[in-house]
Amino acid sequence: MQLRDEILTEQGLAPGGQGKVLLIACGALAREILDLKAANGWTHLDLTCLPAKYHLYPDKITKAVRDTVAKHADDYDTIFVVYADCGTGGVLQAACAELGVEMIAGPHCYAFFEGNDRFAKQSETEITTFYLTDFLVRQFDAFVIKPMGLDRHPELRDMYFGNYEKLVYQAQTDDPALTEKARACAERLGLTFERRFTGYGELETSLADL
Repeated sequence: MQLRDEILTEQGLAPGGQGKVLLIACGALAREILDLKAANGWTHLDLTCLPAKYHLYPDKITKAVRDTVAKHADDYDTIFVVYADCGTGGVLQAACAELGVEMIAGPHCYAFFEGNDRFAKQSETEITTFYLTDFLVRQFDAFVIKPMGLDRHPELRDMYFGNYEKLVYQAQTDDPALTEKARACAERLGLTFERRFTGYGELETSLADL
């Protein structure tokens, strides 16, 4: 027992946690993280999710992350925050640095699914592009149509999207049904449609590093 604890300590792991890692993630990434855990046998990764609706209220993210870190800090060797900046204006990054926990790099999930460097280069010529992920295609009404009031006032569509030209569906999975639903989303917004298969992008590589 003593030898095991010494080895764990040399590896930077607390003996009590035995290498366990807690992922604090946006609920919009839950399905993708669970799929990656199952596919790779990452049994040392535990997942807890904050409400996906914080996607609409980024000012709530940092406090919720702080509270969750405080709740679980004694039970895990490592805590990893599976949020990008997500509209917090650097506040989440500063909080994670203060708490001594790491987080996934990037401004938002569109960037890390595409690959942060690649997205940064492409976005320079895609200012008039609206992006959807698998989650947002599935939850299009709940996270796009209803919050913008388009279910009640469809005439507002051109006010919101009149300067957009294209909808890009960043596909994490090869699902024909989701692709057709994404195409229908583009039609509802009056935008041309493009599908890009990104897979899990830097979400997968970030979790693999753990």
